[in-house]
Amino acid sequence: MKAYIFPGQGAQFTGMGLDLYEKSPLAQEYFEKANDILGFSITDIMFEGTAEQLKQTKVTQPAIFLHSVILAKVLGDSFQPEMVAGHSLGELSALVANGVLSFEDGLTLVSKRALAMQKACEAAPSTMAAVLGLEDQIVEETCAEIDGVVVAANYNCPGQLVISGEIEAVEKACAVLTEKGAKRAILLPVGGAFHSPMMEPAREELAAAIETTEFSEPTCPVYQNVTAGAVTSADEIKKNLMIQLTAPVKWTQSIQAMVADGGTEFIEVGPGKVLQGLMRKIDRSVAANGALF
Repeated sequence: MKAYIFPGQGAQFTGMGLDLYEKSPLAQEYFEKANDILGFSITDIMFEGTAEQLKQTKVTQPAIFLHSVILAKVLGDSFQPEMVAGHSLGELSALVANGVLSFEDGLTLVSKRALAMQKACEAAPSTMAAVLGLEDQIVEETCAEIDGVVVAANYNCPGQLVISGEIEAVEKACAVLTEKGAKRAILLPVGGAFHSPMMEPAREELAAAIETTEFSEPTCPVYQNVTAGAVTSADEIKKNLMIQLTAPVKWTQSIQAMVADGGTEFIEVGPGKVLQGLMRKIDRSVAANGALF
């Protein structure tokens, strides 16, 4: 079975999407529509902006979403997903790709998600850290023992788990995890504690927007971050998306479930090759490539 996977924040780069815009009239149409919906020229920043400009949350998330979704549109009839998944932000790209959300509604939700997360970051300083070379259980147990808010946030691949929470608690967890044998436990250059209880204000804001958005039945199963299993009900997809911002991204478990359910060819749709790299660490028995147009 053919599985399409969509990247999240961190995959952006200056010049992203320019080749699509230049080679495809359909891509041009969607990019211009996006500028109108967002109320600013995101294409100027994507194609010619600095890395610093592209790092602004209100830009980063829509930019990655647009690159992924417009690439899927440009692929046309060759884009026939039998299963989809997206890493964090990428889940919204996946939901447009499998027909659950319209392009317009997907972009609107991504924009609201980015602004709500930015607001939550500014309200309470927080951070994330990557922990390498330890079993998930050891990281989870350590987080539970630390005073303050620190939780497992991103299960990226075996031996790579990102933790998230209050700055002091995350720093303390890093120190303890290093003592317990982590190869590395390093703070990440992010604006806040995504996929942790610190995102509760953003979750509430986004949930209100999701509640009033129309969700259609999917054309193929989506393996959601929250469940790490196949979901085919529009109502269930909606419910899971509402809690995604404060729940961990079960990426390793999602990929393992997709392989167990028959996924043999994984195609990353969007900027960069982050997910292809993770695929090779999760399961080398399946092919992982980038989408070409």
